[in-house]
Amino acid sequence: MAERGPRGLRNALEELRRLDQAVYAAVAVSPTPSLDSALRGLSHAADYSRISFAIAGALAVFGGAAGRRAAFRGVASIALTSATMNLTVKPWARRRRPDRESAKVPPARHVRMPTSTSFPSGHSAAAFAFADGVGRNLPWAGPPLTVLAFLVAYSRVHTGVHYPGDVIVGSLCGVALAEVANLAIDRT
Repeated sequence: MAERGPRGLRNALEELRRLDQAVYAAVAVSPTPSLDSALRGLSHAADYSRISFAIAGALAVFGGAAGRRAAFRGVASIALTSATMNLTVKPWARRRRPDRESAKVPPARHVRMPTSTSFPSGHSAAAFAFADGVGRNLPWAGPPLTVLAFLVAYSRVHTGVHYPGDVIVGSLCGVALAEVANLAIDRT
C-alpha cells in the first residue's frame, strides 16, 4: 500500500522525476537521423511563436471575418500564456535545463539552449494556447493546430532543451490559459 501524507507525496514526486529523466534519456539515445533536422527546424521556427504568428497572419488575410476573429483569439491566447508563464510560473519553478551532453543528445539535434528555466515549457504552452484559441472560432483548424502543437512540444524534448514533464505541464497550462483568454474575450 502506498504511503500517505507528505512522505508519500515526496516519494511520488521523486518517482515522477526519475521517470521524467528516464524518458528524456531514452529519447536522447534513440537514433532518428531522418527526423533530427526537421524537428530541430520546427523547434527553432517555434521560437517567439513565429509559426503561430505566421498562421494567424494567413488566417487574418485569407480567412475572412471568421479567420480574423480566430487569429485574434489565437494571438490573445499566446499573449496571456507567454506573460503568465515567463513572468510568473517559470521564475517560481526554477528547474534547471537538462544536461544534453551527459544524456548524449546528438549534436545534429541541438538548438540554442535557452537561458530561462526549464519548467514548464513556454514553447509548448504557447503552441497549445494558439491551437485552442484559434479552434474556438474555427473548429476545423483546431485538430491540425493541436497536432502541430504536439510536434512543437515533442521537438523541445528531441532537441534536448526540455524534459518530457516540462512539455506536458506546459501544454496543459497553455490550454488552461487559452480558456481564460477565451472567457475574457467572450465577456467583452
